[in-house]
Amino acid sequence: MNDLAFSHTAADRLSVAERDAILADPGFGTRFTDHMVSIAWTRDAGWHDAEVLPYGPIPMDPASSVLHYGQEIFEGLKAYRRPDGSIVTFRPVENARRLNASARRLALPELPEELFVEAIHQLVKVDADWVPGGDDQSLYIRPFMIADESFLGVRSAQRARFLVIASPAGAYFTGGVKPVSIWLSSDLARAGHGGTGAAKCGGNYASSLLPTNIAAANGCAQVLFTDSATPDTIDELGGMNLFLVRADGTLVTPELNGNILDGITRKSLIQLARDRGHAVEERAVTVSEWREGVAEGSVTEAFACGTAAVITPIGRLLGEAGTIVDFGERAPGALTMSLREELVGIQTGVREDRHDWLDIIVEAAR
Repeated sequence: MNDLAFSHTAADRLSVAERDAILADPGFGTRFTDHMVSIAWTRDAGWHDAEVLPYGPIPMDPASSVLHYGQEIFEGLKAYRRPDGSIVTFRPVENARRLNASARRLALPELPEELFVEAIHQLVKVDADWVPGGDDQSLYIRPFMIADESFLGVRSAQRARFLVIASPAGAYFTGGVKPVSIWLSSDLARAGHGGTGAAKCGGNYASSLLPTNIAAANGCAQVLFTDSATPDTIDELGGMNLFLVRADGTLVTPELNGNILDGITRKSLIQLARDRGHAVEERAVTVSEWREGVAEGSVTEAFACGTAAVITPIGRLLGEAGTIVDFGERAPGALTMSLREELVGIQTGVREDRHDWLDIIVEAAR
């Protein structure tokens, strides 16, 4: 499977001037590179027909099962242009493993890890000119899998397609890295025990959109979800994991309980913090603990983390009853920003990659 050959169909590329204008201010997830990757799967033939082809609409039958039963999963990772001109991705095998964990939960076919990584390489190499090199810029890569068998029956599909698209990206939150306010969802849940909370599937994000709209209406950038069975217990934000920092330097983050995503940024930050000698506790964390800890001074920082935004400091937690937590002038915290600087430095090549997390796609110019 790892020697599956990719066919190539060249796209009509944008001019250099048009591309450079986009890269000067790429936004996030609004413009796309010239090409995409597609690999087909059927129950009988397995993975086949690997292609690099022009970016564009996907022909789809109206009866495709993904449109009716939501059988789809996705991933998110970034490619970075380093100062020496090389282009790298960050821990892509972890994304491949998580995609397969999601595939198992959604009854989709697993994709060999080496084929996942090769698909990323194929796309980034052909569209290398789209990888920006400015501050807080990267090429955001979106691998995804859909069930595209045409049938109207409730069973797992016997045909699927894996695709990869990419988008030049600037900062996820407008205004750069600054403390954000988040909204506590008191009556709308993202996931429940035994559900798909730990899978990266569109349904989880769809269920977060209404609470996110409510958060935005209350001046908040993200929404915080708690366990639907024990509403004081924190799960995660709409698209990010959460960390609290205690006064003694201990990091506390909700444990992987089946409700929340096994974040690759989360995993990396745990390692970096332990490298520095910080204790990290993965356990049940409550809103009450957070509120009371800030009030008494034992909780000094909070931040959210994920591929898109990397690390975002949290300034306030708000809810229906008003302000729950307010760090005031203490946000952003020193450890929050130091960890962010270290992780971004590793990803962009200005800090040492001690754990061999980087996957080089394009070598440095000689």
